[in-house]
Amino acid sequence: MTTALATPLTALTDDLDAAVRGAHPGRTRVDAVARALVPHLGDPRLLRPEQCVGDPAHYRQHVLHVAPDGAFSLVALVWLPGQTTPIHDHLSWCVVGVHTGAEHEIRYRRVGEHLVVDGEDVAGPGTVTGLLPPGDIHRVTNTAPVTTISLHVYGVDVRRLGSSIRRRYDLPVTD
Repeated sequence: MTTALATPLTALTDDLDAAVRGAHPGRTRVDAVARALVPHLGDPRLLRPEQCVGDPAHYRQHVLHVAPDGAFSLVALVWLPGQTTPIHDHLSWCVVGVHTGAEHEIRYRRVGEHLVVDGEDVAGPGTVTGLLPPGDIHRVTNTAPVTTISLHVYGVDVRRLGSSIRRRYDLPVTD
């Protein structure tokens, strides 16, 4: 009997599947998915070369895996230096792990018809952050002088929806 060896991506998606299905919804699930993601970050065998290619116009999404029942999606976002997202929130929980490079995140909270800065961080390789709507309004920028790749696990089927973004915010930001 011959046994196929699991690829690093298969091992990651198996670990994520177990975390998603083995944890209760909410913060417990986000924390379980974060713990499952951490050991895989930085593994140079995880992504194929074409999954590490950016786009000069904007950050690029590579869908790596969607659970057959749509319970979660794994995507690699590739950011060239200086690329940024709009200010946005998400359709579902999200866990982000920096694979290479660095991401600068600014978090906001909505106060009436304004956004107020509610914190910021710079995350380097191996750093994991969990987001849980509502209250997950943020903007992410690659502030590194090199390409940044982050792995995002969303609690939605991004192939079906096209994105994990619920809303983009074009409100004034106040201090």
